Amino acid sequence: MSRIAATFEALKKDGRRALIPYVTAGFPYADITPELMHGMVAAGADVIELGVPFSDPMADGPVIQKAGEAALAMGVGTKQVLAMVAAFRQKDDRTPVVLMGYANPVERYNGVHGAGSFIRDAAAAGVDGLLVVDYPPEECEDFAAELQAAGIDLIFLLAPTSTDGRMAQVGRIATGYVYYVSLKGVTGAGHLDTEAVGRMVPRIREHVSVPVGVGFGIRDARTAQAVGSAADAVVIGTRIIQLIEGQPRDQVVPRVAEFLGEIRQALDALPAGTAKNAAGR
Repeated sequence: MSRIAATFEALKKDGRRALIPYVTAGFPYADITPELMHGMVAAGADVIELGVPFSDPMADGPVIQKAGEAALAMGVGTKQVLAMVAAFRQKDDRTPVVLMGYANPVERYNGVHGAGSFIRDAAAAGVDGLLVVDYPPEECEDFAAELQAAGIDLIFLLAPTSTDGRMAQVGRIATGYVYYVSLKGVTGAGHLDTEAVGRMVPRIREHVSVPVGVGFGIRDARTAQAVGSAADAVVIGTRIIQLIEGQPRDQVVPRVAEFLGEIRQALDALPAGTAKNAAGR
């Protein structure tokens, strides 16, 4: 059983939802990411998503785009991100780490065409999952099999516009969890409709057997709790980036820890039975 599967299984038994914070690797300081990851775990994070800086982040809004540009300017690329994961693993061999990014850095890793070298090094660093925004399910079954052989889950995005057919495609090969993008558009855009999320998550569960995480538009404890009443996991990214942008180094981890502590408390205040029923399959 993968670290991601084991984490969700333990949460399911306790009737709890997963808290999945996202940060851009190398932001706001090039060497702060492992320390920030440990701080997030201490504050209640169950899985960590690390954004891999990329020059053309088409699915990211201006906040995360700016963070990625800043990280790239500080020399943070895919190799540096893997080194951060390896550093984190020196003290934490339990918390799952998911890399979120785009196909180009994966396929051109080490200047080699093909993902084999990346998969090898990601597994060695301790990566548990990979979410590649521009890899549609119909084009990456072989890639999914290679990842699975290396012990890495392939996580897919679903959107309000996803058809039943697309959900079924994802359900055939997705492992770990699926990430439902609750808003149309890029990260950080729009207004979260929690009632629409509540209608969509059961529909997704008709097609996938893995847990369903929901992200985009979650900015505080109230919206996290509303989403958590329907989903197995709550993913928060843009708001965290906004909190740490421009902060002095010694304030970055405390600011994120305080924010995540509030989210954790809100999620744990939900009735336990809701999560068990939602995640039970």
